[in-house]
Amino acid sequence: MELAAVILAAGKGTRMKSDLPKVLHPVGGKPMLGHVLDAVAQAGATQRIVVAGFGARQVIDFVGNDARVVLQEKQLGTAHALLQAEDELKDFSGDLLVVCGDTPLLRGSTLANLARHHRETGAAATLLTAEMADPTGYGRVIRAANGNVARIVEQKDASPEELQVKEINTGVYCFKVPGLFAALKEISPANAQGEYYLTDIIGIFTQRGMNVQAVALADAQEVQGINDRIQLSRAAAVLRRRTLDDLMASGVTIVDPNNTYIDQGVKIGRDSTILPFTFLLGNTEVGSGCTIGPGSKITDCMIGEQVEIQYSVAIASRIGSGAVVGPYAYIRPGTVVGEQVKIGDFVEIKKSTIGKGSKIPHLSYVGDAVIGEKVNVGAGTITCNYDGKNKYQTILEDNAFIGSNTNLVAPVKVGQGAVVAAGSTITKDVPPNALGVARERQTNVEDWVKRRDSK
Repeated sequence: MELAAVILAAGKGTRMKSDLPKVLHPVGGKPMLGHVLDAVAQAGATQRIVVAGFGARQVIDFVGNDARVVLQEKQLGTAHALLQAEDELKDFSGDLLVVCGDTPLLRGSTLANLARHHRETGAAATLLTAEMADPTGYGRVIRAANGNVARIVEQKDASPEELQVKEINTGVYCFKVPGLFAALKEISPANAQGEYYLTDIIGIFTQRGMNVQAVALADAQEVQGINDRIQLSRAAAVLRRRTLDDLMASGVTIVDPNNTYIDQGVKIGRDSTILPFTFLLGNTEVGSGCTIGPGSKITDCMIGEQVEIQYSVAIASRIGSGAVVGPYAYIRPGTVVGEQVKIGDFVEIKKSTIGKGSKIPHLSYVGDAVIGEKVNVGAGTITCNYDGKNKYQTILEDNAFIGSNTNLVAPVKVGQGAVVAAGSTITKDVPPNALGVARERQTNVEDWVKRRDSK
């Protein structure tokens, strides 16, 4: 049986106090809506529809080709929101998952289990429920005498007796599509909110004697909705711990999980160690046997094996196996660091390629450069790559030696095996195996200090 999914994501999220639609607030490295889209895809939903409202343009831009977006121009309730997907599903005869876009903790396996139970029981509707010690704010699941689901009553419409019920509706459903939209059109807004509640569909089905099932969720935390930034931070902590636990189970050492931040989707090889106060973000991949941290931030980087990085920042770059980076290095986008390269303290590399075995040990800026193998770049070396209008390239060929406090005024090339004397400002190419010297001859004035002090 084919499975589709509708994600309800039209609300503004007033309590977030933000111009960004609530479902686009990031948690665990991606917007909430991204996590929900991943979950329904993992559950097997081949057709995905997002119902957008506030900030629809931003939602459309984020979703891209991952789902179809339909608009709910006026937010008149969850039943009204689902009705906006009717045209998209007019030729669909399978089962339909309905989930909220602000539930980033929901697992794909939970949704798959819900859909499986729904099919096996032949239900018209199956809802996901959970037991909560404090169910305040949630719709209560009211059971009939025989234990079957009778209806769902929202908090504001519940009687004192109904408010004592601990079983809550999570807002996650699986429906048979045939007949669903006709039934939705029968729902009335005669309630405290004056809205068209999707929960009312359960009462309509049970009154008609249709099979309504419920699947109890073991971990109620999965359906924790996000209404403000406090709840957002709590959800982020849960996602982060899931990610860290999975990595540790796969053979990664995380010394202090409470102070380590790794996005979902980051890959780390076995026997790597992540030290405290380290951030591994985006599409980062770390090879085996690495030591990353402490105090490092790595974003969208590919890192080889046996790499050491400490107290450093790297963005959108590649770092080869056996490289050592830091402390306090800054690897900017577009950089390729070769194998066994040393990038030392207070070194900034921008859009450059560093060949195998080369060393830039300290206090240098290298931008728009191509550096060969086994090159030594002395302390305080600067590639002068920008003339105020254009960027130019510096080339240092294999085995070149650059003395300390050198300025390399691009475009310029230092040939293979050449040496540049310390303190030089190089404006012309240095041939292979030559010595490049570009500095004034030293002049010593005898007794200058004595004459100065006597004045």
